[in-house]
Amino acid sequence: MSTTRTGTRRWTVADIPDQNGRTVLVTGATSGLGLASAEALARAGARVLLGARDAGRGRRAADRVPGGEVVELDLADLASVRRAAAEVRDRTGDALHVLLNNAGIMGVPPTVTVDGFESQIATNHLGHAALTWLLMPALRGGGGARVVTVSSLAHRGPGLDVEDLHFARRAYTGARAYSASKLANLLFAAELDRRLRAAGDDVASVAAHPGVSGTDLLLNSVRRRPGATLLLPLARAVNAVTTQSVARGALPQLHAATAPGVRGGDYVGPGGVGELRGHPGPARRTAAARDVALAGRLWEVTAAETGVPPDPA
Repeated sequence: MSTTRTGTRRWTVADIPDQNGRTVLVTGATSGLGLASAEALARAGARVLLGARDAGRGRRAADRVPGGEVVELDLADLASVRRAAAEVRDRTGDALHVLLNNAGIMGVPPTVTVDGFESQIATNHLGHAALTWLLMPALRGGGGARVVTVSSLAHRGPGLDVEDLHFARRAYTGARAYSASKLANLLFAAELDRRLRAAGDDVASVAAHPGVSGTDLLLNSVRRRPGATLLLPLARAVNAVTTQSVARGALPQLHAATAPGVRGGDYVGPGGVGELRGHPGPARRTAAARDVALAGRLWEVTAAETGVPPDPA
């Protein structure tokens, strides 16, 4: 992957190349890493489409993003994913330069989506995979486009059972399901890269993770649990003490989306000790995340579950 330094200075948002003339779609753009990324890309000149599950929150986010345009998108609802993809293709004239698959939920109680899927694998992986495939004509039209899929250190967990994505046969825990969804993100990004290369497409698939960053993921997880009123102050204290800023956490995905020299198949994370925090650098995958057979099987199962034809086929 490309260097994390410009001269002798570590890579920051100041190093984002001029984005004028480029169009970006950021999922989960109403808060956290998504909003920070959208703001940085817009300041660099990009036209930024803000994927938002809630239209009101999307409009408030757009007030902070110069020229930001809201696209209603609920990744846990495949009908919404299809509508959003069609809208993006129409608005951009099939010329999209970056798809930043950033949105996610973490550690929630057992929840089933309108499509009958476990909510974390649905939101974090299945919705993003379907969106990516549906937007591939627009990404090809962008020329030199990038798909950036945001994973997590949590992918280093107990693994992914592709034949039981929704925990129909296994005991569910929020942490196990989250870890599986983040492993799925890495497997999908790698398989997409392999298939893009084989097809000769001028689109790069890259992955990134934010280390340990002060987003609302932990807080939103706590809010869904019994005793949330008592637990929230503790969760806020943990966030404040253990995490880096959201702005710093967004750097790896911004680097993956914009830095010269980034190649398909790269995985970018914080360059500090344990990849917990710091400026962008190469990130490590587990053996499971490098399993080509597992990635291929996930690709097939994802197509069957979503009903969206894979692209590249």
